[in-house]
Amino acid sequence: MPDFRDVRKKGFDKRAAVVDVLDWIDREVPLLPAESIPVVHASQRVLAADVSSTICVPDFDRAMMDGYAIVAESFHGASPHHPLPMQIVDTSMPGKPATATVDNDAVVQIMTGAPMPQGANAVLPFELVEQQGSQCFAIESVPAKKNVGYVGEDIRTGDTVAKRFQRLRPQDIGLLASVGVSDVSVFPQPRVRVIISGNEIVPTGSPRGVHQIFDSNGPMLTALIERDGGIPEVVFCKDDEDSLCDAISEPADVVLVSGGTSVGAEDLAPGIIQRLGDLVFHGIAMRPSSPTGVGKIGEQTFVFLLPGNPVSCLCAYDFFAGRAIRKLGGRDPAFPYLKSRLPLRRKISSVLGRMDYCRVKVVDQQIEPIAISGASVLSSLTKANGFVLIDPKSEGIDAGELADVYLFQAT
Repeated sequence: MPDFRDVRKKGFDKRAAVVDVLDWIDREVPLLPAESIPVVHASQRVLAADVSSTICVPDFDRAMMDGYAIVAESFHGASPHHPLPMQIVDTSMPGKPATATVDNDAVVQIMTGAPMPQGANAVLPFELVEQQGSQCFAIESVPAKKNVGYVGEDIRTGDTVAKRFQRLRPQDIGLLASVGVSDVSVFPQPRVRVIISGNEIVPTGSPRGVHQIFDSNGPMLTALIERDGGIPEVVFCKDDEDSLCDAISEPADVVLVSGGTSVGAEDLAPGIIQRLGDLVFHGIAMRPSSPTGVGKIGEQTFVFLLPGNPVSCLCAYDFFAGRAIRKLGGRDPAFPYLKSRLPLRRKISSVLGRMDYCRVKVVDQQIEPIAISGASVLSSLTKANGFVLIDPKSEGIDAGELADVYLFQAT
């Protein structure tokens, strides 16, 4: 790994390749130990183990429509011109089954979800029965097994109903509950401390002095962390070494420092990380986000130094910090964006040896470049609906050439 070098007022003499940083994250970042939580609170959580059913669903034969439980063969040939009489001998309701047996013209009135009575093999819907005075007649027939849900038709004992690494949706929660699962083993949500550093930064909604700016990175990072399954905590820190050191040292799975990561005299975070742990990378061959730092404190806390400029901050988060948070919580570490392959409207120029993150807009199924530079222009991200990555081995992408575009619509 590279030795730490204080780059303040000097600049970076070399930068790490993006692929090397990603490889380190994939190698070093573990899955957090599983925890058990009630299934009713598990929506959007990631399963840490397969779940198998211990019962059949349904575990009794049941009616799938309101009508009459019958022996289907007894009413073969029924029609409006040839009605066949029915003798109602009992009623079956959900949770209250009939006790009578169905045989020949003896039928049981039955409601949806109610247990099928002994002897019955089909349900004749109410609309296929005609009442004449006190007597009922079948005016159509149905085949055997019609409108009946049989034992294990949906799920059988031993079936895997949810798999490890599956992110649970509301319908998955319902399915797990239907087989009697009350608690599930899931990966914890990573605890992420976001440190907003800078004497000029004030929280949105607070009084703002001359030459101060409202914090945009804190709210943006909070939204990104929640999207990726983490639990964010935002704290503000002045450009003071002791305060910053204390904030970084507090327990967390991931620490993000926004600002104070580059080559200025007051960019204190890199030196603090190196004293507390190991700043493995500082300076990455990409644009924007080249002053990004990545490291580790102890065995369990991963630290990401994110540039203060908003576009650089988001880019560095998505590439590196977000990847680690997603991996810790059992999610797919790759970009959580839809990807499409479309032609480029205009050429994008780049420089060999550096990965470029180009904000783009998709117009009429073509990629329109917006910007590569302008790391402080946050509106360029709101005007864009995706981004294109220019490989470090390429000097750009020509107009008309196909390119992969990552759309900001999350998967």
